[in-house]
Amino acid sequence: MGIQINLDVELARHKMKLGELSGRVGISATNLSILKTGKARAIRFSTLEAICRELNCQPGDILEYVPERDGDFHSRGVDAH
Repeated sequence: MGIQINLDVELARHKMKLGELSGRVGISATNLSILKTGKARAIRFSTLEAICRELNCQPGDILEYVPERDGDFHSRGVDAH
């Protein structure tokens, strides 16, 4: 699985909509939605910092490492060694 994005959890915890966060951090709702759904391939530290500032949270509250299952490496053609 890799990195899991928990932005929706933090938004719910703060009773904040994606559009409100977008306005506060100056990032389009579309780009935040891509991040929230886990479709983003990268995130800038400045973006992560702005999100954490507005949600009063730590990066680890938003990003979580979820280990791959044993079969996941081979099913994608990646050698685990």
